[in-house]
Amino acid sequence: MRTAVTSWALGAALAIPLSTGAVAQTRPITPSPEDAVRVEAYDLAYNLDYEPAIALLQDATRRWPESAKLHRSLATLAWLEILFARGSVTLDDYLGPMSKQHVAFKPPPPALASRFLADVARATNLAEERLASHPGDLDALYELGAAVGLRGSYIATVEGRMLAAVKTTLRAYRAHEQVLAADPRRVEAGLLVGTYQYIVANLTWPLRWMARVVGFRASRERGLALLERAAGPASDARVEAWFGLLIIYARERRFAEADGVVRELMRRFPRNRLLWLNAATLALSDGRPVDAQRDVDEGFAKLTADPRPRVAGEEALWHYKRGAIRVALRRTAEAETDLRTALRLQGRDWVRGRAHTELARLAILRGDRATGREELRLAARLCEGDNDPAGAADAMALLSTIRD
Repeated sequence: MRTAVTSWALGAALAIPLSTGAVAQTRPITPSPEDAVRVEAYDLAYNLDYEPAIALLQDATRRWPESAKLHRSLATLAWLEILFARGSVTLDDYLGPMSKQHVAFKPPPPALASRFLADVARATNLAEERLASHPGDLDALYELGAAVGLRGSYIATVEGRMLAAVKTTLRAYRAHEQVLAADPRRVEAGLLVGTYQYIVANLTWPLRWMARVVGFRASRERGLALLERAAGPASDARVEAWFGLLIIYARERRFAEADGVVRELMRRFPRNRLLWLNAATLALSDGRPVDAQRDVDEGFAKLTADPRPRVAGEEALWHYKRGAIRVALRRTAEAETDLRTALRLQGRDWVRGRAHTELARLAILRGDRATGREELRLAARLCEGDNDPAGAADAMALLSTIRD
């Protein structure tokens, strides 16, 4: 992690939005009818069935119009749809550093943005009203933190205003920290608190000191413990915690643990073809290209048979990933076909950049250093221009190894 902004962006990407799916049922109570609807809706959403999930929640808000949880859930799905439409749905989007205070993202679809802003504002207002009339209500305090945290996620990942997201995030962090202090059984609150404690602990000393001054705590061990508790069988935030731990384990190169998480998610959400893409990414990063090939082939089969909407540039992403795996397996002809296909298809510039890096590897294998250098310079420009400094750094590192 290069800067404080890097870490806040990572937290927005994994902690806040993932915690918003949690249904606070860790206490021994019977789930309410509205909670049952939310569980069903999130199950659909994690299987990429957004339309029926939204329909369920919209019907529920007509039955329970004063439910902060339901409005927050609708806002969450609007936010996820925005990321889906933009193509920010893979581990590759969250494993590299972000060093800018402002990131120029493509504006979201206006209808989705309006839906998000209206529902997150309604959820926040309802939670604040409940707290004003019932100051000790932990459910209301949790809901306030979750809604404010979701707004912070949107500011960071959709608007690209990282420093503004920090200010919003701090309010959410404090609310969930208060929930945990009042009732440690509320492990769902530990998802957000634990993530930020872990992140702050990994900052350089001056930045860690600054974060602690404004109100964040730093403890790598406690942060991970809180996250892992939130992922345990007693927690109804466990699925959201799994997604968070998947990113953290992958960033730490704890590939065996990350693989265990993604396999559980694949079992739980078999219609989410993107999980197979992420499993292949993990296996390739772990030096297991044969396993990566198996996962990407299964994922391709799911993609081909799936009539539902695609992520922006999804076909290009799949071809790039399979091409990279085939490069690692030295299946050079097939790899080049995939990579050239990825470049022909509509896709993100960072995907095109990484495809050029893999084409450079092929050029180097056949002894064509001049082409390799040309491909890598182009790769670095494309990745850097599409907020992918990790991809750019990989291209430049490989370029530095080419000798005349």
